[in-house]
Amino acid sequence: MSKSALSIRVFAYYLFGLGILLMLVPNQFLSLFQIPETREVWIRVVGMLVFILGYYYFMASGKEMYNFYRWTVHGRLAVLCFLLAFVAFGFAPEVLILFGLVDASAALWTVYSLRNDVPDK
Repeated sequence: MSKSALSIRVFAYYLFGLGILLMLVPNQFLSLFQIPETREVWIRVVGMLVFILGYYYFMASGKEMYNFYRWTVHGRLAVLCFLLAFVAFGFAPEVLILFGLVDASAALWTVYSLRNDVPDK
């Protein structure tokens, strides 16, 4: 497995874990970050989508899909940008920036790994 594939595989495990927590115990998870509880189904729907994204990452990590890896970098860096905007406009608590930092850090790991695995195309 290439280094970039490993970075994608590790991120897949992160997404699996986050998705499971949001689907099964959303309020306990939210309380860790002092985010108010919710009774709405949407947090579980988000968990399901995160879990499914994890599946895509996991499957791609086993196929050396370098274009997919590059695309994920854009999306994961965008997560931080969106979360920063949500916080700046008062739509979300500052703690959500932590999730954006995880995504951005993982994206940078992938960028670095891609530079060592394949030449730019």
